[in-house]
Order: sequence, then C-alpha cells, then structure tokens
Amino acid sequence: MSLRLNNLTVSYQRHPAVHHVSGQFAPGRATAIFGPNGAGKSTLLKTMMGLLKPDSGSVELAGFARRDIAYLPQQSEIDRSLPVSVSDLVATGLWHSTGLFGQVTHAGRGRVADALAAVGLKDFAARPINALSSGQFQRVLFARILTQDARLILLDEPFNAVDARTTFDLLELIRHWQEEGRTVIAVLHDYEQVRAYFPHTLLLAREVVAWGETASVLTDDNLRRAAQTAAHWQDRAPVCTVSGEGTA
Repeated sequence: MSLRLNNLTVSYQRHPAVHHVSGQFAPGRATAIFGPNGAGKSTLLKTMMGLLKPDSGSVELAGFARRDIAYLPQQSEIDRSLPVSVSDLVATGLWHSTGLFGQVTHAGRGRVADALAAVGLKDFAARPINALSSGQFQRVLFARILTQDARLILLDEPFNAVDARTTFDLLELIRHWQEEGRTVIAVLHDYEQVRAYFPHTLLLAREVVAWGETASVLTDDNLRRAAQTAAHWQDRAPVCTVSGEGTA
C-alpha cells in the first residue's frame, strides 16, 4: 500500500496553492506536513482526499480502497450544532459495514464503546456533541477513526485549540497506529510534536522544500529556505500556466 504524488499542482483563481509536488509517503509510518502559514498544507491534504481537483498531476493510491482511508478535517469545518450523540457520531465510522443508513449491530456498538474507552470518554456515549469541549470533541473524532479501522489516516491540524493533556493522549494514539503499521499523514504547526512523534516530514512552502526523515528535513537551513519561499509566493504569486487534469 502506498500514496504517491505525481507532479501535483493545485490552484485557486489560477494562482498556485501547491506547485509541482512529487514524492511518496512512507508506508506504515507517520509523516508530518510542516511549513509556514499559507504554505498549502491543508490544500495538499484535501487534494489527497479527493476534496479538491488538481490542475495537473495526480494522487496515486496503490492498494488502498475507499474504506481504508480516514480523514479528519479541521474542527472549524465541522458543524457541531446537529442533535447527534457522541456514540452515534462515533458509530458513523462503521459506514463501510453498515452502509449510510444501516442499523449498527451489537458487535458494532461494542466497537464504539471500545473506541470511546480508548480515548478516555467511556462515560460520554449519550452526551450530545454540542455539549463537549474542543478537546473532548477531538477525542470523539479520533474514536470515530478507531471504529473505522482505516489503514490510511489523514489529519488536518488535529491539535488546534486542544488542551495539552488531550494532545498528549492523541499523539500517543498516533504512535500506537504506527506500531500497527498504519500510514498517518498530519498537517502540523508544532515543531516539537513533529520531531517527537513523526519520523518523516514533508516541509512544504507551496512547493517541496525537503521530504524525508524528520531529522534531515527540519534543519535550520531548510526552515529558513521554507520561510523565504513562502514569503516569495505571498508577495509575487505567479499565475499558474499548467494545463490538463489530474486524478485523485
């Protein structure tokens, strides 16, 4: 199973947000997508998930079926006003076995309970999601990923506005996913989190600055080059002239 980007370019109003990105993510390992603000990190993740269409290039998923992929968007993109309980939200991770409107089986309810216990919310099953703190809600979303049992996990800024204890617990869960051989790709802003928990890093500033083992990527020279490249794009972002369609 592998995920490869082939000369991927994604634009907004013909100005490139992600420009000619190529490379392969390490299978069964955790990779951080790291870089300055406005570097195109979330855009890249959404394109990998198929939520955005590339101008050119492609996202190549070898060996992954749709049911194998879990995607966690930023919390700000999720509507928490819906009258949904914690257990019902977590149970949506079982969609590949129940269908969109299928009944959750007794075994499925057991998986939901186990997932909530794993994220420290064993007694929260009946609570409405709009009554949760940001940290509690993020634990629920990780529990949903646990019920899905995905082999490829995409996380967009999973620790924004989340308390330190929750962040630590969820980072440990990511470490456990690596031990199980799952591929985790996360957009992150915290340098120390990346160095401690992500053995591979894609340093992005609209284009690839460096990609490989974290220790060799997050050097002072590379970080300086990423900041300079991002500033250049912000000040003088060119109109993208690529043509053609990619696939995701």
